[in-house]
Amino acid sequence: MSDPDDLPLAAEFPAVTRAQWLALVERVLKGARFETLRTETLDGLPIEPLYARAPASTPAARSRGRWQVMGRVDHPYPAAANAQALAELEGGANGLVLVFADSVGAYGYGLTANALPRVLDGVQLDAGISIEFDLSEPYTLSPLELTGLLKKRSLDPGTLDIRFGFDLIGQAALGGGPQLFSHALGFFHDPPDMSIGRFTAGLSSRGFTRSYAADGRVVHGAGGTEVHELGYVIAAALSYLRALEAGGIALDAARRMIFFRLAADADQFLTIAKFRALRKLWARIEESCGLAPEPAFISAETAWRTMTRNDPQVNILRGTIAAFAAGIGGADAITVLPFTAARGLPDAFARRIARNTQLILLDEANVARVADPTAGTGWSERLSDDLCLAAWVLFQEIEAAGGAAGALKQGLIQRKVAGACAERERAVATRTLKLVGANEFPDLAELPAAVLDVRSVEAPSMPLAIAFEPLSQTRLAEPYEKLRDASDRMLAATGSRPKIFLANLGRGADFNARANFAANFFAAGGIETMSNDGFASRAAMIAAFKASRARLACLCGSDAVYAREAADAAKALKAAGAGTLFLSGKPAEREADLRHAGVDTFIHVGCDALAILRSILKEP
Repeated sequence: MSDPDDLPLAAEFPAVTRAQWLALVERVLKGARFETLRTETLDGLPIEPLYARAPASTPAARSRGRWQVMGRVDHPYPAAANAQALAELEGGANGLVLVFADSVGAYGYGLTANALPRVLDGVQLDAGISIEFDLSEPYTLSPLELTGLLKKRSLDPGTLDIRFGFDLIGQAALGGGPQLFSHALGFFHDPPDMSIGRFTAGLSSRGFTRSYAADGRVVHGAGGTEVHELGYVIAAALSYLRALEAGGIALDAARRMIFFRLAADADQFLTIAKFRALRKLWARIEESCGLAPEPAFISAETAWRTMTRNDPQVNILRGTIAAFAAGIGGADAITVLPFTAARGLPDAFARRIARNTQLILLDEANVARVADPTAGTGWSERLSDDLCLAAWVLFQEIEAAGGAAGALKQGLIQRKVAGACAERERAVATRTLKLVGANEFPDLAELPAAVLDVRSVEAPSMPLAIAFEPLSQTRLAEPYEKLRDASDRMLAATGSRPKIFLANLGRGADFNARANFAANFFAAGGIETMSNDGFASRAAMIAAFKASRARLACLCGSDAVYAREAADAAKALKAAGAGTLFLSGKPAEREADLRHAGVDTFIHVGCDALAILRSILKEP
C-alpha cells in the first residue's frame, strides 16, 4: 500500500509561488496593495489575510477530552434555584455554576445568604458532576456551607469536583475596593499580609483544594482587550500563588488550588487564540517557579458585553460562536449565557437553548474529539504568540506596580481598560463595530422575548477598606437600547413611534441602496421610516411628505441624481415644513450647496450614528 505521505494534495498541479499569488490578489484589488487587506486588533496586533503553515507548538489542550457543560443557577429564591439546578442536570449539563448576587457573573440576579443547602437539595454531588461558585464579597464564605452539607451526606470533599472560586482581587476590582474579607486576608495591605495561606490550609485539610479563581471576566466586561484580560489574570493568579506559598503551602500544591475564568465572545479567532495563549503564559509562570508545567484549568463564560436586549435571538448565534471558540481553544468548562439574559432572569426555554448549544457542539459536531485542533495553523500560532508577548509586557507593568492589587490601587489596569473601552464605544457609535439587533438590522416590530417575572437583587453594601475606580460592567448595546426605550415610551404615550419620511429621488435603482441604509440607520434609534417607490414629480413628493405628518425627512438617491435634484428637493421639503432634513450619503464637494439648500445632517458609513440619533430623540 502506498505511503500517504507520498501522495500530497494537489501534487499533479505545478507549484505556485507566493509572488504569483500576490500578483493575482493585487489584480483582483485593481492595483491596491496586498497590505490593504491587513487589519489590527484593538491591541494593535496585526491580522493577516493569509498565513503560511506554522510549526505546531506544545498542545494547548484541556486536561480531559470533553469540556464540562455548566448550567447557571441564579434564581434568588432557593426553592426555584433548586429547580433550576435539577433541570440543568436532567437536561444534560454535568456541572453547575452557583451564581451569587453582585458577583461578576450575576447580571442582576443570584443566590443570597444561607441558600446553599436548599439549592443543592436532591443534587447528587458524587455523581460525577462539577460545582463551581461565582462569588461576591458579601457571600465570599458561602461555599463553607458545603462542609456541613457533605458531612451530613457522608461525602468526602476530596472525591468531588468542587471549585470554590474565591477571587478576592477580582471582587475588589468590581466593587471599587476591598471589603471586609479580602482586606482581612491582606491583599491590599502595604506591605501585604499573606494570611491567605493559613486560611487555605484549613480548607485543604477538609478536602477542598480548587479554591481560587483568576477571573478575567471583570476586565472583559469593563471593555478590556484580550491582552488586558490575559495580563490581568496571570498577574492575579501569581498573586494568589505567592500568597499561598508565603502561607506555608508548597508551590506544587498551591498551583493546583488556582483555576482561571475567561470570557468567550463572538470574535471566534481571537477567542481561540486567547485561550491557547493563557495556557502558554501560565506554563511560563510555572517554569519560572521551577515547576514542570501542568495543564491549567480554564473555565469559560460567553461574553456579557456582547449580549443585546433587543432581537435577543441573535444572542443564540453569538453564544454558539463563543462556545465553539472556547471549546476549540481548550476550555475545560463552558457556561453559555441564556439568550434572554439581558432582558431579565431567563426562563427554562432560554436555559435549555444555552445547554443544548454545548451538547450539539460536543455530541453532534464532535468539537472536543481533537486536542488543540488549530495547532500548526499559521493564524492560530501567530496570533497566540502575539497575544502572549503583548500580555507578558502588560504583566510586567502590573508586577512593577506591585502586582494585581497594587496596579488596581494605582489605577493602572483601569486606565488601560478605559482607553480600550472608549475606542470600542466609538466603534459602536459609528457602527464600524456592528451589533445585529442594536445598531445594525434592528427589528422595531419584534415581540418581546419571555423572561421570568422576578425582581433583580443586590447584595448588601459593605464599607470599602480602600477605594479606587471600579471596573464597571457594561454591554456594548446599552446606548442604543436607551434610544429604543425613548421610542417605546413615545409609542406607549401616543400610539406611534418617531417617524422620518424618505424623500426618494429618481428610479428604484437610484435610491434603493441608500433608502435601505437610511431605514436601518434610523431604526437603530427606534425611529420608523416612511418609505415609498419614488415620485413622478416634485409636487407628488411634497404632497406625500405633508400627508405623512412627519417632521423629519431624509433624501435618498444616487450621486448623479443628487447632483441634479437634491438642492431643489431640499428647498421644497424645508418650505413644506421639514424640521430636520437628512441626506443619505457623503456630500463630497457639494456639502456647502446642500447645506445652503436646507440639508442639516448627512448620514453615511462611519458617521457618528449614536450622536445623530440622540439629537433626534433629545436623549443624553
